[in-house]
Amino acid sequence: MSRGLAAALLLALCAPAIEVSAVPRSGGSPPGLETLDTINLKSIAAWLKLSGRDGYLAGDVADAAGIPRGAAEDALEAKQRGFKTGGVLRIAQIPADTRRDFLLFMVQHPEGEVFFYLSSVKGGLKKAFVFVPLKKGVVPLAPDDAQSSFLQEIQYWQDRISDK
Repeated sequence: MSRGLAAALLLALCAPAIEVSAVPRSGGSPPGLETLDTINLKSIAAWLKLSGRDGYLAGDVADAAGIPRGAAEDALEAKQRGFKTGGVLRIAQIPADTRRDFLLFMVQHPEGEVFFYLSSVKGGLKKAFVFVPLKKGVVPLAPDDAQSSFLQEIQYWQDRISDK
């Protein structure tokens, strides 16, 4: 993880966590789209499991995202990959512990904003929020914006898998 992202994440955790309700998956989406998302999430998770680097998800980040952890766990072990393109850093993580089910996408833009998309591999997008450094706060994404951006992240990671 880059120092810039680590600093942004640390600042994000100092701000009060804002709960974001689950993004609705029904109504308006053709039935096949949800299935396609699930298939893509499963393939991204499988790829991370095989080719991901050992890493961790800081406990404070897990708390802000709503990922459960034990009181004694300062961090959650994770398999992760990250790529920087055109100043945008993208990181995807899955838990190393197979008892947990999450796939976390983090996207840091050159301006310092860090977008978070928390999904379950089986259930799709659960939360989406952005850390805005100028405001030193966490802001939930509107459901439509969250879903659209989440689908773009899925496509980005599917493209990365295809390139390898």
